[in-house]
Amino acid sequence: MAGTNSERQLLAEGPAIILVEPQMGENIGMVARAMANFGLAELRLVNPRDGWPNEKALATASKADHVIEATKVYDTLEQAVADLNFVYATTARERDGYKPVRSPVIAAETLRTRFRAGEGTGILFGRERWGLTNEEVALADEIVTFPVNPAFASLNIAQAVLLMSYEWMKSGMEDLGAVPFQAMGQTPSTKEQLFGLFDQLEEALDARGYFHPAGKKPKMVDNLRAVLSRRAFTEQEISVLRGVISSLDRFSRKSPRGGRFPTAAKETPPDDSADA
Repeated sequence: MAGTNSERQLLAEGPAIILVEPQMGENIGMVARAMANFGLAELRLVNPRDGWPNEKALATASKADHVIEATKVYDTLEQAVADLNFVYATTARERDGYKPVRSPVIAAETLRTRFRAGEGTGILFGRERWGLTNEEVALADEIVTFPVNPAFASLNIAQAVLLMSYEWMKSGMEDLGAVPFQAMGQTPSTKEQLFGLFDQLEEALDARGYFHPAGKKPKMVDNLRAVLSRRAFTEQEISVLRGVISSLDRFSRKSPRGGRFPTAAKETPPDDSADA
């Protein structure tokens, strides 16, 4: 969904995202976009198959140019993590070894704590087809894995980066229920406004013979009012409903808005004085 705004603060901090031997430029671009969405900016590539820079990566980054332009390329994974203090390796399958395995939530909180302490941190993501090797995982401090369908655990690399980037953003929020904008404020209607709606609707229905037979009208009116008063309307909603009723009252299907004569005009008796 659209939401780019160059006038607002651009978040660009947090752990380095390290892609090991990424194959497709399009995937790198989508990774950059996911990072930018959630305030990450440092992308490192280890021996990308199609070289760097990559026009396809730039095209699919969807204006995450600051991530693409700052991307660093390394020949080996050892070089890519050499300056970092703490690194996570992402994997969807169980590995041999004794490294702690964390959930994305715990991993993000750990990264946030270490980042605030001034440490260099990173997250490793493997190849599109088979992920990270055991030797590459061994270079990390801990493992992070996602709670996915066990029978369908494979994630696209950009999806995996998106999930971790989202958890990173959440780890820095004081209120997890906070949202970047609120619905427009509306004024609750008064009872007088609601009664006006009742009267207008009942008059319009009465004129069309809706309350039939006549003996059932009181009960039908009660039911109608019960439906309309089940929730508190706002002034704007009352105005919308009354506008609808006014349109139905003034125009018929045979003479809609834009026709020569509205219903009310057709129902006006002709003036015969000119024939006298």
